[in-house]
Amino acid sequence: MTSLMKNTVLNNKLPQILLSGFMISTASFYMTMATAAPIYKVVDEKTGQVTFTDRPQNHEQQVGKRVTEMAITTGNETNRLDNNTTSNQLSDTQQNTTKPVTNTKPEVQVNYQITIAEPSEERAYRRPAQNIDVNVQIKPALQAGDTISIYFDNKEVAQGLTASIATIDILPGAHNIKAVVKNQKGGVVQQVTRTVYVIQNTTALQNKKKIAKQLLAYQNLPWHQKVMLKMRQKQAANP
Repeated sequence: MTSLMKNTVLNNKLPQILLSGFMISTASFYMTMATAAPIYKVVDEKTGQVTFTDRPQNHEQQVGKRVTEMAITTGNETNRLDNNTTSNQLSDTQQNTTKPVTNTKPEVQVNYQITIAEPSEERAYRRPAQNIDVNVQIKPALQAGDTISIYFDNKEVAQGLTASIATIDILPGAHNIKAVVKNQKGGVVQQVTRTVYVIQNTTALQNKKKIAKQLLAYQNLPWHQKVMLKMRQKQAANP
């Protein structure tokens, strides 16, 4: 008898329990819908200022305001979207700021061996008759970016392995020839020097003085003597 009464009570309360559960679920659903209100983006066309709001009617009537509905809502869905957006933005930022891997291996500088083959030793040159011919030899061959130049008294006169220096404007005395190897940054890698001497050509100078003296004597002659001298020169040229 007691069991029968208990079953009857439970059967009477079961519909009430199911109804209460359904009402609670329905209320939770509507609460979720209530919190999932759309978000609107308001852009001030003059200043470019952006405002987000759930009350677009406050801005729709204002001049110069552009209101658009965003594809996001408030609540857990918004949080999830914001987290995804932040992750995507962070990923894009990391990709944009990633620096390319560069080869940081230091450059190995070649140890050049250079010699001045010509002039092969200290020697003298007569001015102005002789030129100073320079010939440089280098081992191994120049690498890409490296250069070699020839200097005379610390003034660059040629780029390469050869040069010809006229002595007509060089004062008599000791002078310095230098061959310099530089890398692509302009740094001196190797160099070699040689001393040469420039002397005055005494014979040529004496000849010039003799010619100048004869010309001055001719200019000092009377005009009739100059005529006679020219006639004699013609007769000597045409015997």
